[in-house]
Amino acid sequence: MSTTEKSLMDMAYDERSDLAAFLETLTPQEWKAPSLCDRWTVKDVVAHMVSYEELTPFGLVKRFAKGRVVRANEVGVREFAPMSPQELMEFLRRHLSPKGLTAGFGGMIALVDGTVHHQDIRRALGYPRTVPVERLERILPLVPTNPRLGAGRRIRGLRLTATDVGWQHGDGPEVSGTGEALLMAMTGRQDAVKELDGSGQATLAGRI
Repeated sequence: MSTTEKSLMDMAYDERSDLAAFLETLTPQEWKAPSLCDRWTVKDVVAHMVSYEELTPFGLVKRFAKGRVVRANEVGVREFAPMSPQELMEFLRRHLSPKGLTAGFGGMIALVDGTVHHQDIRRALGYPRTVPVERLERILPLVPTNPRLGAGRRIRGLRLTATDVGWQHGDGPEVSGTGEALLMAMTGRQDAVKELDGSGQATLAGRI
């Protein structure tokens, strides 16, 4: 299968496989280190990423009710907190193909969240990577209109231009940089904003 034929689900599988291979290289101290996600360690981020995989529809409703919707992610992290890094790795390996909520929209949820959180871990630990071009080109158009990610309000009135992949969005003062940095900035990661250029950079920085 060529990359142009890959579905969102295929790409989500590839992204999770890449993440699993990377996590295998981490030390116990790195699992305990802070990620870019506020108050979450690397272990917490991994727990969040897999915490929806085996929920039944009733279990999903129960979690959202317990977390009053906006805190549902924190509820999932707490539920997986007793698991060791090795146990989380084994769980992730069993769920490289997204299931349940993360399989929503043809795998879009798993692909976008998986890529962003993979970078949340790598950036925080100082292990940069180049996200495969075919994944970035599929992910970037999905982010601006996703209300759950809050990107729309951050980039309103700006023109975003990726310098390494074929993607541009919006009109107004320009913000340019790598597709990965734009992805992370759109999803609220201040860490990536300093890597961006253009007359709209300061405006975007002020909205994060």
